[in-house]
Amino acid sequence: MGAPSKRRNARYTPLPVDGPLPIDMVRAVPAIRRDPLAYLGRVTARYGDLVAFPLPRTPVLLVNDPGAALRVLQDNHRNYDKATVQYRSLAMVTGAGLLTSDGEAWLRRRRQAQPGFHPAGLPSVAVAAVAAAHRMRAAWDAMPDGTPLDADAAAMHATLRVVGQVLFDVDVDTDLAGAAEAVIAAVAEALHLVVARARSPLAVGLLSSLPTPSRRRMTRANATLDAVCYDLIRRRRQVGEHGDDVFGLLLRAGLSDAELRDELVTLVIAGHETVASALTWTLHLLAGAAAVQDRLHEELDSVLGRRDPAWADLPALPYTRAVVDEALRLYPPAWVLTRRALDRDTLAGVEIPAGTLVLVSPWLLHRRAAAWPDPERFQPGRFLGRGTGSLARRAGYLPFGAGPRLCIGRDLALVETVCILATLLRDRCIVVPPGHGEPRVDALVTLRPRGGLPLLLNRR
Repeated sequence: MGAPSKRRNARYTPLPVDGPLPIDMVRAVPAIRRDPLAYLGRVTARYGDLVAFPLPRTPVLLVNDPGAALRVLQDNHRNYDKATVQYRSLAMVTGAGLLTSDGEAWLRRRRQAQPGFHPAGLPSVAVAAVAAAHRMRAAWDAMPDGTPLDADAAAMHATLRVVGQVLFDVDVDTDLAGAAEAVIAAVAEALHLVVARARSPLAVGLLSSLPTPSRRRMTRANATLDAVCYDLIRRRRQVGEHGDDVFGLLLRAGLSDAELRDELVTLVIAGHETVASALTWTLHLLAGAAAVQDRLHEELDSVLGRRDPAWADLPALPYTRAVVDEALRLYPPAWVLTRRALDRDTLAGVEIPAGTLVLVSPWLLHRRAAAWPDPERFQPGRFLGRGTGSLARRAGYLPFGAGPRLCIGRDLALVETVCILATLLRDRCIVVPPGHGEPRVDALVTLRPRGGLPLLLNRR
């Protein structure tokens, strides 16, 4: 890296790091909107693992160095908060929920919810996941022979059922009285608008209070979520028996209806949207990798035969878990994380000033050839054997974040995904329908296949 005076971008950023000029950013706007993942890949290929973006007034640093990423998220996490456009935009849907809150408010809410994610509850997660997977199988069976099912939509329904049962003690198909489709659509619409606003910072400020079409759509989506959440809160308060699920714990903690609404929406998004993304891309990768699917079937045949998995089976399914881990490497649901530096710090040998906006992209980190040979290849064996945990740390494997703000539902998500996968494929194979190619990736709040993901689930 040359001296700052020799860098073309030196006059546009206080960061001693190379990066695009303002005119480059203007020209790249269409490409960024069309495919932000490809754009991030191009700038790191050109400028290296640290890239300075010339945004006015705020130093912006893209970090693609594993050690620097872990310093931001874990080793020096107290120096970085969530006062960023990404989380301000998301808060338009979730309010001050666990995902977007910070400081003491976040810590208090995390402690209130934490018992609901205790490992003792994971066997019930496995039961709920198996039941949801059977509903997915039934949906495939109901299709005419040779007709694919949208695996993305099916995963959305399945994970909403698990979240409802495990976190809220709600049977989505009965207690929501047909509102499940409306909830899924409202979440999708709201998150689409969140992304649009996050990519246009002006919209978050100046335009956010104007009655624009997108603002009206956001209002309608939030109204749907409000109606469902407040109805659940009303009914749960009437029962008076709060239980040990997360919903019950938050009720016992004395949260107001508005605070409960924010947490319910947060948990639906964090526990439904993200897990559905992980499951969707796992199925996609398996459908295109016959050898991997054959090895998965060998393990499922050996351990399960033709029966469903249970919690006690999971230690005997290491390859099934590795398939999920590798899918999360290639398609991490949370593909970008943002933090703001409260004080100056040093990242990968570069001093950054207070107020710097730091971007960490698991999508990029998980594709660094130095850490992951042949990084685009779907190879679950990477996650087998001793030392996998230390390798993942050194390589910056961050599908659930890192540090104190590591996703509270990580273990729940992994158990759920493994159990659904094992239930779906214990006697079946997932296949790409004739005429369907590689799906385009939409980098929204999570990674989604544009236009859905048609797949066949055939008996084997």
